[in-house]
Amino acid sequence: MIETNQPAPDFTVPSTSGDDVTLSALRPAPVVLFFYPRDNTSGCTKEAIAFSHLLEDFAAAGVHVFGVSKDSMKSHGKFVEKQNLTVPLLSDENGTVCEDYGVWAEKKMYGKTFMGIVRSTVLIGADGNIARTWPKVKVDGHAEEVLEAAKAL
Repeated sequence: MIETNQPAPDFTVPSTSGDDVTLSALRPAPVVLFFYPRDNTSGCTKEAIAFSHLLEDFAAAGVHVFGVSKDSMKSHGKFVEKQNLTVPLLSDENGTVCEDYGVWAEKKMYGKTFMGIVRSTVLIGADGNIARTWPKVKVDGHAEEVLEAAKAL
């Protein structure tokens, strides 16, 4: 996973907000990127709902929050609608953002090895550098922890 104090890799990808999102255009606001494996799975749904519930608190602190996965915009749209999500989701279908942030990695489940997104979160400071990372996230209480860290910037 990407290290703290490094410049955050820039990107432009489509968003469920209706516009493409370019990371560098969001400066000087801090940004949270939570990377998750797949739309409409139990852990990913729980995480996206938690960030959605806290979205106003992040906004009040001047922090942008985005969920990122390799799912298509069509899949994201269904996910947002089904779960009533308010957090914007970014589609990284070609995997460039996931690779640049080091979250696309070998995983193991039920004895099988495969490549996938490791649930991780990155907090980017107003200067565009990585302020904090959370590799291999456990969902319970995570969004609240990220909010506290973002407020402390």
